[in-house]
Amino acid sequence: MYRDTQPPGADELRIFLGLWPTAAVLAQLEEARSQWSWPAGTSRTRAERLHVTLHFIGGVPASRLDELRSHLAVPFEPFTLELSQPQVWRGGIAVLAAPEVPPGLALLHSRLAERLRSLELPVEQRPYRPHATFARKAFGAKLPPSPTKVDWPAREGYRLVRTLPGGRGYEPLAGFC
Repeated sequence: MYRDTQPPGADELRIFLGLWPTAAVLAQLEEARSQWSWPAGTSRTRAERLHVTLHFIGGVPASRLDELRSHLAVPFEPFTLELSQPQVWRGGIAVLAAPEVPPGLALLHSRLAERLRSLELPVEQRPYRPHATFARKAFGAKLPPSPTKVDWPAREGYRLVRTLPGGRGYEPLAGFC
């Protein structure tokens, strides 16, 4: 996933595009996460912050927000995303990953990438790996013996979201469906 290495300036917003779970999907994610064994020092993602990132954009001047809101609306066709592969990635990031990218999600991801490029914004070059991040600093986490499969029916569109400074959470800036 693309990572912005520069801190945002005073007039910049650190933003991304993502899918947010319904209450039913959130309950499934929390159940799946509860099956892990977490070592001391693990930083678990708060429930209200669980999501699937479509594109991490990084620092963007606040003055471009209206432009982004109008140009990042692309056709959205509902799909179902299966999250069923618990993994701990390099850096100690614990995720529930998708075994494959469903066609509807692949199309949405591609359409958004085209829009981001047209706006001269960064697009990750590595293959897209949809996942929900359960925790950070999860070195030594024990995966569940029989992972829970989460079927995420994406019917309500996607969001443009700001990461608040100081790890205070997220602020939705626009919703698209």
